[in-house]
Amino acid sequence: MILARLEVFHSRAIAPTRRLALGERDLPVSPAPGFGGILLGGVVAAYIALLDPELFDDLDRLTRQLEAGYRIPQPRLRHRLQTDRVGLQRSVHLLWGEGEDVRFEIDDKGSPAHHILAAVYAAGGLPLGPRSVVMAAIRKAMRWTGDIDGSLVAHLSGVSRTQPWSLAAHRDPVGWALSVLGLEGGRRPARGEVQRRFRALVRAAHPDHGGDRATAADRLAELSEARRILLAG
Repeated sequence: MILARLEVFHSRAIAPTRRLALGERDLPVSPAPGFGGILLGGVVAAYIALLDPELFDDLDRLTRQLEAGYRIPQPRLRHRLQTDRVGLQRSVHLLWGEGEDVRFEIDDKGSPAHHILAAVYAAGGLPLGPRSVVMAAIRKAMRWTGDIDGSLVAHLSGVSRTQPWSLAAHRDPVGWALSVLGLEGGRRPARGEVQRRFRALVRAAHPDHGGDRATAADRLAELSEARRILLAG
C-alpha cells in the first residue's frame, strides 16, 4: 500500500542547466508530520550526504523561509524551480506500508540537490499548521546519518517507541486518538470531555502518581498527540 508519493521533474545529472519542477503529490500530514512529511524527510535523508557542504547553510535558510511563507526568488542552491516540465526527467519517491512495516522507495535519477529541493519545496506548499512540523522533520533529516529504514521513520515522526503507533495514528488519526484516550463509543466526544479524560490519564501516567518512569515520556507524548487530533477536528 502506498502511504505517500512525490513526483519530481528535473534536468539530467549531466545537463548544463539545473532545473526542477514538482509533479503530482500525495502527502498526508495528519497527524503531522504524517506519512507525507516522513517521505519528504526520507528523501532529504537519502541524499543529504551527497549534497555539496557549501550549500548546507542556504538549505537550512530556505527551509525557514518557506516555513514562514516567504516568496522565494530563483535560483536557490544553484537550481531553478519552475512549472514547465518540458525536457525534464521524471523521478518518483514512495513510502510503502506493508502490514506494520514502512519502507522507502527513493528514486536515484538526477542530482542530490534536485531531490532535496523538491522535498523542501513540496513541504513549503503544505498548509501552515503541519508545514512547521514537516519542516522540522526535514531539518532532522538533514542531520541523519543512519540507514533509510524504520529507524528513520521513528526519528522523523518523533516516535521513540514501536512503529505500530505511527501506522495506526496516520491511517485513522481520529480512531487512534479516541482509542488512546479510551473514548470509543460511536460518537465524537465534546471538547470538555476530551480535556477531562486527557488530564486524568496524564495524571495516572506521571511517575509522581505511580506511572512507569521508563515509559512515561512516550505515554505523555501519545496522550498529547491524541488530544491535539481530537481538539483540532
